[in-house]
Amino acid sequence: MIDLLHPFTDAFATVQGWVFESIVQPAMFHLGLGEYIEDAFGGTEWFLVGVCELALLWLVLRPLEALLPVHEIRDRRARWNDFVYTVVHRLGVFAVVMFFFLDPLIDSFNGFLHLHGMHPFALERLWPALSTMPLLLFLGYLVILDFFEYWYHRGQHNIGWWWGLHSLHHSQQNMNLWSDDRNHLLDDLLHDIFLALIAVVIGVPPGQYILLVAVSRILQSLQHANVRLHFGSIGERLLVSPRFHRLHHAIGLGHESRGRNSLGGHNFAVLFPVWDIVFGTARFGGGYAHTGVRDQLPAPEGRGRDYGSGFWSQQWLGLKRMVEFARRRRPAGKGTQGEVRLR
Repeated sequence: MIDLLHPFTDAFATVQGWVFESIVQPAMFHLGLGEYIEDAFGGTEWFLVGVCELALLWLVLRPLEALLPVHEIRDRRARWNDFVYTVVHRLGVFAVVMFFFLDPLIDSFNGFLHLHGMHPFALERLWPALSTMPLLLFLGYLVILDFFEYWYHRGQHNIGWWWGLHSLHHSQQNMNLWSDDRNHLLDDLLHDIFLALIAVVIGVPPGQYILLVAVSRILQSLQHANVRLHFGSIGERLLVSPRFHRLHHAIGLGHESRGRNSLGGHNFAVLFPVWDIVFGTARFGGGYAHTGVRDQLPAPEGRGRDYGSGFWSQQWLGLKRMVEFARRRRPAGKGTQGEVRLR
C-alpha cells in the first residue's frame, strides 16, 4: 500500500516545491522574513494539506449530505459561517498564527527535552518490529493521540470556563460537514498546543504528524456531516460514526450530566469509541437527535442565550461566557465532577 501512495506523495512534493519557490519564498524575502524561510517550507506543506482536505470534503461529503440528509438545513448562513471557520482554521489567519507561534514553541520544548537528557517515547523502541510495519506504526500513534484527545475533550465539558469556549462548537443547530472547525480560536490554540506537545513527547516524526492530523480532521468532518449514516452495531464501537457523534451534540445528552443542564455528557471519543466504553461515557442509540445547547432554547426549557450569528460575534460571546462560567461555583453539597449549573 505504501508503494501505491508514492505517486501521490511525489506529486504533492513537486507541487509543494513549486508553490514554495514561486510564491512563498519570494513573498517572505519581500516582507523581510528571510530568517523564517526554513519554517515557511513546512508551513507550505500544512497549507497544501488543508487545500487537499477541503477538496476531498467538497467532492465526497457535500454530495453525501445531499443524498442522505438527516434534516433540511434551515439556516444556510450558519452553514456558510462554519465553512468560514474551516477556511480560517486550515488555510487562513489561524494557520499563520500557528506558524509563528506554535513551531518555535515546539522547537523550544524539544530542545528542553534533549538538554535534560529526556528522550521522547517511541513505539519503535517499545516494539522494534513496528519499524518494518509503517501502517501499523501510524495506527499506533493515531490511537495514542486519540487517547489524549478523549481526555482533552472531557476537560472541555467538565471545567466551567472551558465549556464557556467549547459551547460555541455545540451551538450549531444545523450541524454539517464544516461544523468540526466551528470552535473558539482560543480553544483551537489550546488544543493544537496540547496535541503538538503530546506528539513531541511520544516521538511522532514531523512528517507523520501532519498526516495524522489530516486523517483525524477528515474523519471528524465526516462525524459532523449532516448524513444519516452509521457503521452498524460492531462498527459503531470501532470508529466514531456520524450517528454516534450526533448523540454527543444532542440537547439534553451530549453536553449534560444525567439529563440535567449541568456539565458532563457522553460520547467524548474523537476517533475510537473504545475510550467511551472503557471509561463509562458511551451512549449508543438508533436515532438522529436534534443538536444544540439547552440554554439556546426559549424559556421555560432554556434561557434563550445568544451564541452569535457571525464569526466575530461568536468569538466575542465565547470570551464572555468563559469569564461568566469561570466565576460560577459548584452548588453546595455537589462534590462530584460535572455539577456546575449552566442556568
